[in-house]
Amino acid sequence: MIWLRALCLTLAMIAPAWAVSPDEVLPDPVLEQRARDISAGLRCLVCQNQSIDDSDADLARDLRVLVRERLVAGDSDEQVQQFLVDRYGEFVLLNPRVSNHTLLLWGAAPVLLIGGLGALWLVNRRRRYAAPELSPDEKAALDELNS
Repeated sequence: MIWLRALCLTLAMIAPAWAVSPDEVLPDPVLEQRARDISAGLRCLVCQNQSIDDSDADLARDLRVLVRERLVAGDSDEQVQQFLVDRYGEFVLLNPRVSNHTLLLWGAAPVLLIGGLGALWLVNRRRRYAAPELSPDEKAALDELNS
């Protein structure tokens, strides 16, 4: 049983390495590392929850090849990302940029969190200080206990 867990863990750790095929790897290790860094921040448009570096989809492979072609042509990392954003939109970025049209995306989570915590605080405060109304029988029993 332990060997099965170890095998599963090993396969899970090396699975992302299977996405990039050997024919895609650049001979220059510096350019290859730059390509890997860029690819890790780009969304697979088919899978939508994986980077193109981790995805086995054909479109992800095409995007990885395109990233490498642009780097070999001399583009900077920012130029490669901008080229892909111009072509596919900001959805291709796993971490969207902060700009006027993404302020709601970036600001909604903290606002909702603070609002939810504030609502919980108010409910808890009201519940703590609200005394329940006693029925006449309960009042009589309390008076009997106090005397």
